[in-house]
Amino acid sequence: MSEARGSAGSGPKRVALTFDTEHPDRPTVPGVTDGLLDVLAAAGVPATFFLQGRWVEAYPETARAIAAAGHLVGNHSHYHAEMPLLTDAGLVEDIGASTRAIREATGADPRPWFRCPFGAGADDARILGALADAGYRHAGWHVDTEDWQPDHDGPTTERDVVAGVTAHGDGAVVLLHGWPRGTLDASAGIIDRLRSAGYTFVRIDELDEVPTAPPWT
Repeated sequence: MSEARGSAGSGPKRVALTFDTEHPDRPTVPGVTDGLLDVLAAAGVPATFFLQGRWVEAYPETARAIAAAGHLVGNHSHYHAEMPLLTDAGLVEDIGASTRAIREATGADPRPWFRCPFGAGADDARILGALADAGYRHAGWHVDTEDWQPDHDGPTTERDVVAGVTAHGDGAVVLLHGWPRGTLDASAGIIDRLRSAGYTFVRIDELDEVPTAPPWT
């Protein structure tokens, strides 16, 4: 097994926390995204939020707060449909609608950062071409703990994120979501433990390299 990048004494150890911020696919407690913003602010941690257009339309004040706090804003589509299911015209409509919603609510331009829902289409030339035509590139991830799973409570998510980042080393991009209560419960512990291990937190636009596809492609 090769040595993980960024291990002790081998250079910088940077980690990017990213949150897919969308309408949840199951019942959850309200206010999780706002709580995440509070934790990040208290710790002085920058993050990256991929915003779903329809979620932004429903929660414009929270979307605005994300950008105002200095977090990087990306695009997570408008309808959160699997992108390969959309026609060429549907791709243009979906990408454009989410871009407009995000810009109107936050004042921030989400380009060039886009994350396909479920990672579907991240290795599809048609999807990547449509994104490029709209000024985007796909942003994948290295660490996915499936924090959306119903049985993933705070301790589980915290343990899995720390283990995944430690295994990857410098430049790890972590996929989390903006609505599971377990993610909120885990967030302070993730930050504390990774900082204690020598990691610094960055936005993805501060990394030398951002994966273009999920790990399974």
